Amino acid sequence: METATPTIAAELRLVVGRLARKVRLSETSGLTPSQLSALVTIDQIGRARLCDIATAEGVSAPTATRIVSGVEKLGLVARTDDSEDRRATRLALTPAGRAALRRIRSSRTAFLQQRLEGLDEADLAVLRAALPVLAALAEDEL
Repeated sequence: METATPTIAAELRLVVGRLARKVRLSETSGLTPSQLSALVTIDQIGRARLCDIATAEGVSAPTATRIVSGVEKLGLVARTDDSEDRRATRLALTPAGRAALRRIRSSRTAFLQQRLEGLDEADLAVLRAALPVLAALAEDEL
């Protein structure tokens, strides 16, 4: 293992954190980070149960309930009966929820695109080459 690894790790943490913060602040959806994360999770899972959201988000069931209730009140998520378990409900994005996610993703991508347009080809090539490694770090695939 390279001796510079702790330095690289510290620098990467700082840079990724700053970039994520800038991207997050670049759009003003009015959603909290937890609400947005729940919307993304529901979008990825499909018809999710509340316990699925709690597990995916790493929060307690009461916390997941509070988050989901917030986005439900905004009309971004709807509850439907679970055809497999009459005691349970499923959560799904409403058309407004899907539209909100599209707007947020588009806004954040546009912010990054604008930042990237200021880079020269050599820097873009370095970033392009680093993307698979960064993706693997994010997915625990190393």
